[in-house]
Amino acid sequence: MQLNGKTALVTGGTDGIGAELIRQLRAKGATVITQGRNAERVTAIRAAGFEVIAADLSTPDGAKTLINAVAGRTIDILVNNAGAGVDHDFREAAPDPVAADATIFLNLDAPIHLICALMPMLQSRPEAMIVNVTSGLAIAPRAGGPVYCATKAGLRSYTQALRAQLKGSKVHVLEALPPVVETKMTAGRGSRKMPAAECARQFVTAMESGAAEANVGMVKLLQVVHSISPALARRIMIKF
Repeated sequence: MQLNGKTALVTGGTDGIGAELIRQLRAKGATVITQGRNAERVTAIRAAGFEVIAADLSTPDGAKTLINAVAGRTIDILVNNAGAGVDHDFREAAPDPVAADATIFLNLDAPIHLICALMPMLQSRPEAMIVNVTSGLAIAPRAGGPVYCATKAGLRSYTQALRAQLKGSKVHVLEALPPVVETKMTAGRGSRKMPAAECARQFVTAMESGAAEANVGMVKLLQVVHSISPALARRIMIKF
């Protein structure tokens, strides 16, 4: 896809991969609309010259706020990037199911709500794209993050089915699978992390090339292992 002149809606664009992604898309000539829920970060991204819609996508009302804010706008690209993890490890403490519900909505339900709401607009454009950001953990889970892994695996399955539905249409579907990236969400999780800017760069390259998947960093190796032996991939990642 030629990104110059396109309008992209990127969720979770006030921090981490999303913040790098909106900058790189703008540098390619795209008009960017983004979303965030942290007031301080929203203010900072606005100060950098971006249009930001304040909405909490971990709730149905927040998803409606964003959908209503872009109603009638021309959107060529939807990037479902917003996501979060949640503590859910019975070895450490009793998990909070309410917190799990919010994470499930943010990571899985909100992208589906946005896709359903924006599909008529996307289908009306000369060319359009949906980018769903999942994770290497969508391929094989780790024991310490079952809710996060389940939501990303769910979004991966949804993305694959959606791509089949839209085959031959004007709407291209890209799944972006990042490795462990240097963000606030991964703080304290080892030192071998990809810089967010490099991860975003590889996402943008995949968007421009029309790839079906962007397997970034170590996810490429995980995909190879999984293709040979899914059981081996699970054994490796469950302890990650």
